[in-house]
Amino acid sequence: MPDSLSAYTTLGLGGRAQRVLIATSADELVQSPANSFILAGGSNVVVGDGGYPGTVVLVRNRGVKVREAEAETVTVTVEAGESWDGVVAQAVESGWSGIECLSGIPGSAGATPIQNVGAYGQEVAETITAVRVLDRTTGERLVMGPEECGFAYRASVFKHNDRWLVLSVDFRLARSPESAPVRYGELARALGVEIGDRVPLADARAAVLALRAGKGMVLDPADPDTRSVGSFFTNPVLEAAAYSAFRERAAELGEPPSWPGSGGVVKVSAAWLIDRAGFTKGYGSGTVGISTKHTLALTHRGGGSTAELLDLAREIRDGVKDRFGVTLHPEPVLVNCEL
Repeated sequence: MPDSLSAYTTLGLGGRAQRVLIATSADELVQSPANSFILAGGSNVVVGDGGYPGTVVLVRNRGVKVREAEAETVTVTVEAGESWDGVVAQAVESGWSGIECLSGIPGSAGATPIQNVGAYGQEVAETITAVRVLDRTTGERLVMGPEECGFAYRASVFKHNDRWLVLSVDFRLARSPESAPVRYGELARALGVEIGDRVPLADARAAVLALRAGKGMVLDPADPDTRSVGSFFTNPVLEAAAYSAFRERAAELGEPPSWPGSGGVVKVSAAWLIDRAGFTKGYGSGTVGISTKHTLALTHRGGGSTAELLDLAREIRDGVKDRFGVTLHPEPVLVNCEL
């Protein structure tokens, strides 16, 4: 088994670990060394060229089990090491609605609550009813409800916090052959429907997979654009005053994509900011660059290093800050490196 962590990340980057172990059950995860780094699908991590100076535990526990079946809903328990897209595919095939728009997202099911994974108008926080965890400070196994998980935009209490080790996740899904109401404009257009309409689950999944593939965000070994962590930066959420200042600086560029939130905040498009700051699709030279398909993805073209990727990320972050006064923040977890 290779000890270079590049073998376990979708970027194909990262130095060596002192030791790599595989956990194939929740019990083995619980027994993992206290100071070990837990790595599942590797789709949302950037590992430094220095690797990890300790033990890395690969999460490989599998299983999807129906916990409760009611007339209109079903609750399923998914082990942390299960392939997330496999879970979505099984839900669609079984007539379980609520996560179909999260098709094609790489990585493991256990990572989804950590990141509060979301795409095309859905977030896992909308369907998660419980997260089973190990409290690594006390050694206790706990069941945490949604209110304890602190879900927010691409965030939770688990993110950037080594205390909790996710063992399994419960999802409550609707028993329906149709999708949840379509909320995302791009997806609605692809499906030829209006916002709020429902479509057959298989149609929603197929449309999302096609949209993601068009952006290089469905893993394909033959496509260098897929050697990424997906969106490298989150969409900035601005307070009213900051949004007003941004609008003044961007006035000559037309109306930027934005989504009002509660409390007067406004979420703006990171992809728009990056593009309008001069960092267009394909930007970069040599071993790393912006995807040729999607401005938010930073890709490893082969033969590169994490240092080169982070240099590009800093260039983009600083360029957006200089042009628009808005600071971009990384979405992936940075391991033994910093931006």
